[in-house]
Amino acid sequence: MSLHKDLGKQLFDSLNSGQSIAPIRDHIDNNVDAAYAVQKELVALRKERGEKVVGKKIGLTSFAVQEQLGVDQPDYGILFDTMDVSASGTFDTSKAILPKVEGELTFVLGKDITASNITMAMLKDAISEIHASIEIVDSRVEGWNIRISDTIADNASGSHFIIGKDFKTLEEMDPSTAMMRLYKNGELESEGTGKACMDNPLNAALWLAQKMADQGEPLTKGEVLLSGALGPMVPVVQGDEITLEIDGFESIALTCS
Repeated sequence: MSLHKDLGKQLFDSLNSGQSIAPIRDHIDNNVDAAYAVQKELVALRKERGEKVVGKKIGLTSFAVQEQLGVDQPDYGILFDTMDVSASGTFDTSKAILPKVEGELTFVLGKDITASNITMAMLKDAISEIHASIEIVDSRVEGWNIRISDTIADNASGSHFIIGKDFKTLEEMDPSTAMMRLYKNGELESEGTGKACMDNPLNAALWLAQKMADQGEPLTKGEVLLSGALGPMVPVVQGDEITLEIDGFESIALTCS
């Protein structure tokens, strides 16, 4: 078994068991390309058991966090249908390790984005809906002891997400000015604006669209793009009740069961 396959299998087993593993960065010299190769193996194992890809998530969209990890760009992970808990509004913590929640905006694509030199105008033209959303992140790497290659390999620390039912269009709102508040058990725990996400969540989405096009895997109509946190992550445990408010959208409730 190749190194990438072996590390992908370790992460897959950790995802299924809820048992964390040691950091993997030293096995791949903290190399970003190698980390995406490991992520690809993890994604293949999830597809093999019938999970369906529904979109992408963008991570490391805070310039401060990028600086902390010594990188100059965000990263991405794959969203599966099994990660979507919008219908139930409930997150089962039994297999989670150290989950945290974030408030963010999600873009839904109404068109494929297949051009080779993607511009902001092309991206805006392809976005049909903007939704408020809660992302649940978790790290299979013990104690969140991560650097850039650890989180990329671990599917950008993805776990689950809720997308709000109501939506706006780009004509109706400017993502950079979105005001977000995240409450845990009635207490305000995190707040921020669209500027916290690379100055504008659209900048994160454009980076992703260009990255996927460069890799020959362009973004397609119907995909959902979780664009990145608008404020600090909030740790959660079983029994916590989370409420997200983003101005202009209906609030979203999440129960950690």
